[in-house]
Amino acid sequence: MGSYGARAKKPLMVQRKQGTAFIAWRFYCIVLMICLIIISLIAKIVYLDLVQQAFLRTAGNSRSFRVIDIPAFRGIIFDRNGHPLAVSVAVYSIWVNPQHFSPGANAWQALSQLLGLKLQRMQQHVLRYKQQGREFCYLRRGLDAKTVTAIKKLNIAGLYWQSEQKRYYPEAEVTSQLLGFANVDDHGQEGVELWFDKWLQGTPGKKMVVRDRLGNVIADVRDVKVPHPGNHLVLSIDTRMQYVAYRELERGVSINQAVSGTAIVLNVLTGEILAITNYPAFDPNHRNAATKNLRNNAVTDLFEPGSTIKAFSLATALASKKFTPHSLIDTSPGWLRVGQNVVKDAKNYGTLTLTQILQVSSNVGTAKAILSLPAQSLWSLLQNVGFGEATGIEFPGEKLGLLNQSAQNSPFMLATLSFGYGMAATALQLARAYAVFANDGVKLPLTLLRRYQPPPGERVMPSLLAQQMLVLLESVVNKGGTGQLARVAGYRVAGKTGTVRVVGAHGYDRKRHDSIFIGIAPVSKPLLLSLVVIHDSKLSNASGGSIAAPVFSAIMSAALSIMNIAPDLD
Repeated sequence: MGSYGARAKKPLMVQRKQGTAFIAWRFYCIVLMICLIIISLIAKIVYLDLVQQAFLRTAGNSRSFRVIDIPAFRGIIFDRNGHPLAVSVAVYSIWVNPQHFSPGANAWQALSQLLGLKLQRMQQHVLRYKQQGREFCYLRRGLDAKTVTAIKKLNIAGLYWQSEQKRYYPEAEVTSQLLGFANVDDHGQEGVELWFDKWLQGTPGKKMVVRDRLGNVIADVRDVKVPHPGNHLVLSIDTRMQYVAYRELERGVSINQAVSGTAIVLNVLTGEILAITNYPAFDPNHRNAATKNLRNNAVTDLFEPGSTIKAFSLATALASKKFTPHSLIDTSPGWLRVGQNVVKDAKNYGTLTLTQILQVSSNVGTAKAILSLPAQSLWSLLQNVGFGEATGIEFPGEKLGLLNQSAQNSPFMLATLSFGYGMAATALQLARAYAVFANDGVKLPLTLLRRYQPPPGERVMPSLLAQQMLVLLESVVNKGGTGQLARVAGYRVAGKTGTVRVVGAHGYDRKRHDSIFIGIAPVSKPLLLSLVVIHDSKLSNASGGSIAAPVFSAIMSAALSIMNIAPDLD
């Protein structure tokens, strides 16, 4: 028994020793593994720090640093006196990442109210972009800082904002068709904004910023490229005259039940356009409204100038030396047969002098004078004073008009051309042609830019003839003339009325007329010219003398006062 017990204890002790050895071995293995891990980590750190440092820095920066655009302000458009007509202001745009944008019902409602958008429409818009897998979606652009601050307080994930520029037009409708407008990306779309888009555009800059994981800018790091603002532009327009012209034109169109109207004021000595406006217009500060009435009708729309052309017809007669201002022409019995057609007057004026023909606007007297001259005479003068060619302003969409050479081959066409039918012109072309009378027979290219020194111009009419025509045109405004309502208190005015039937579906419509008056003042020392066209009046007496002349009088009176021109009427 004793020997058996001794033999039984020995294996147990061996077993314990073996267990202790196993535990020690496992412990050392764990320690070794930990050491190896530590060594590996240290090696990895050393590798990354020494070998992969540039790569890691680039990768890290790509996740937090961004280069973003710095918008450049578009150049300011000024009038001739330094009054701003178009300026750029800072605004904000709100956009979302549709994949991360999921506000609650209350946040949706609040956002809808702040943005001024219909809730359901906005939700459908974001959902559509989300389904397309897109990560950028504008909600609203051109917001003010106050609105954006309120939106930020909603603290909606996936919603972001960015600073942009928006064009603002202080004079709104008054200069709308002249200036046009810039779109949401600050690029010119119409008018002067389109015409001088490259000149006005600035060069955007770039800067490096730090963004958080949600894309919000945390801090600016440095400028990468400095932005350069666009060039400023100084127009020939006088805002005071522009406003008066628009106000009086609006009144004239409204009270005469007309469709539209155009008014122009020129400095005849420099060729500068001091005012050019149309009614109805639009408000360029509200882009949703900028969908109609966009055209600057003064340069883009053509019309038959009617009796205003009689001044050039009688100038042709005087230039021929066959007539003088006192030459007599018998207009009886108030009509004239030309081939198979008939030219008519409003009544039988009997025998008239050349001056009286212009004064009462006799079609028969004018046609007789022109038909007695070489066929090309009138056409040549009309071409010389600028009909059928550009005015020089290079405005987008400017029309050249129509001066038909074939009128020289048909006596009736020549007769109708003598009183302004069978040709087409823009309002600005007609204004430039009349400026020749005021500028001593010299034709100047017109301009919408501030002109500090007039160009030499082109003589297209003898000085004496231009002076004679001013006398004839002054008779139109004096007693017995068709333009008496165009008078301006204290000033001598020369001008001409025009009443033109509007072409309808079945030819000339007897009930629809364009009413025109164009005049120059002061006659003693001509400086200003103004043209008023009232389109498509529905009144029964829609003559140029009764409708357009009073509007001219109001505009010219204000313009002379603004220019501080001394009265010349004793």
